[in-house]
Amino acid sequence: MAAPTGPTAQAGLTASPGSQLTRLFRHVQFENLVAGLSGGVISTLVLHPLDLVKIRFAVNDGLELRPRYNGILHCMSTVWKHEGLRGLYQGVTPNMWGAGASWGLYFFFYSAIKEYKKEGRAGNLTATEHLLSAAGAGAITLCFTNPIWVTKTRLVLQYDAGVDPSKRQYRGMFHALAKIYRHEGIPGLYKGFVPGLLGTSHGALQFMAYEELKMDYNKHLNRPSDTKLSTLEYITMAALSKIFAVMATYPYQVVRARLQDQHNRYSGVMDVITRTWRKEGVHGFYKGIIPNVIRVTPACCITFVVYENVSHSLLSLRKAKE
Repeated sequence: MAAPTGPTAQAGLTASPGSQLTRLFRHVQFENLVAGLSGGVISTLVLHPLDLVKIRFAVNDGLELRPRYNGILHCMSTVWKHEGLRGLYQGVTPNMWGAGASWGLYFFFYSAIKEYKKEGRAGNLTATEHLLSAAGAGAITLCFTNPIWVTKTRLVLQYDAGVDPSKRQYRGMFHALAKIYRHEGIPGLYKGFVPGLLGTSHGALQFMAYEELKMDYNKHLNRPSDTKLSTLEYITMAALSKIFAVMATYPYQVVRARLQDQHNRYSGVMDVITRTWRKEGVHGFYKGIIPNVIRVTPACCITFVVYENVSHSLLSLRKAKE
């Protein structure tokens, strides 16, 4: 039986949860998964050293064991001097897994939710609908990927691990996953999940801004809203939306990184917020934002350009076969 459409169905008054789930899965397109994964992996390989710098600044809470850095270049040159290229790429394996899985699943779920909401109606989604679609996709994605982000943070914070391998608490991604699970259980793998869940607002704000910018731009040029843009246009839209989202939501990343840090112990989110505010003030919640902006803006541009071009190519191939 065909899924119901129209205002009543859209309001969810007649459709059962089972039929709604069936309708949602009708809009699943694995091309979006492949395209998002490709973009995430490529951008991570190019820009991982800046992610390492961002995390080291974010957790810099005054502990004596932490190295002191005067800035981004000093941090990178110090890591290079003491640990070499391997030091700059500590944590790259879980970062690639995490970024690839996150972007792939995010675009996968976001596109499905967006098309589900558009079913049976004319016109584009509103800014609020884009926001809610992206937030839902982010929450689902985080449930799958949070353990990977915990291992990445732990690996990145192995100071001077490149000098003497025996000093390493974790030998790699899978060793870290197993060791965290063995000593800390499931809660250890899901440290930072609450601020991460709150952080879905970051992706939601970014995707809302990205979609609205694309639609307004095409409307300004009197073109259909789904018109394919040039590479430069995609880069511009992605950069503006990412900077907007970072400035609005960065403090949650500091809270999340500190919860996941193996060198300090907090009882929960409120303990991190209270101690950071008391010792470091507002500045403490924005530590690492400059290397973060420098890293995530080009990373976002690379990811979105790769995603848009790969997804358009794969979806065109599917339509040609059909």
